[in-house]
Amino acid sequence: MIRLSFALWLALAAPAAAETLPALYRVAGVAAGDALNVRAAPSAAAEVLGVIAPDTRGVEVVGLSEDGRWGLVHSGEGNGWVAMRYLEATPPEDPARIPAPLRCLGTEPFWSLTRAPNGGTWSTPGAEETLGFPREYVADRGYSAWGEDSLSGSYQLIVTRETCSDGMSDRIYGFSARVFAVSPGGNRLYSGCCTLDARQ
Repeated sequence: MIRLSFALWLALAAPAAAETLPALYRVAGVAAGDALNVRAAPSAAAEVLGVIAPDTRGVEVVGLSEDGRWGLVHSGEGNGWVAMRYLEATPPEDPARIPAPLRCLGTEPFWSLTRAPNGGTWSTPGAEETLGFPREYVADRGYSAWGEDSLSGSYQLIVTRETCSDGMSDRIYGFSARVFAVSPGGNRLYSGCCTLDARQ
């Protein structure tokens, strides 16, 4: 497990990958009756951890193997590798807007913030608020957004392209997140990770 985790961190640390990933892809070139294997290592001989259906869209690649032939994707509570020759990039419809859905989450305490195409949600144990996002900004290394709920609460989200761990699972993310939440009951700073993967 230590060797696997080290390999994942190396994939995300590659400068070329860090500039463009995470990014979304769709499965391409896989026959209708077949599936794309997710493997434990960037090798066709490695153990199969799972499969992705041939018509799947919204697959988030968070890192590349050293030779660029394999992409690191989410698989269950961890990560796995898929052959990049079976993935086709799906650029965002509007490069000036934050891709959606974007889901950010953290622990201690548990929280999640989802940026959907038409709004979003803020969730903590026992509570969920619907958010509007009047302002959002896109930069090479990440995103920023201001969310507002119906109870005079506001949420400043900062998302950065960098390796992130949720501290609970073996999954490695390609985005880190910080949320400064302002509410009548008191302000709080949260930290966590984000994913664009539509398969969540």
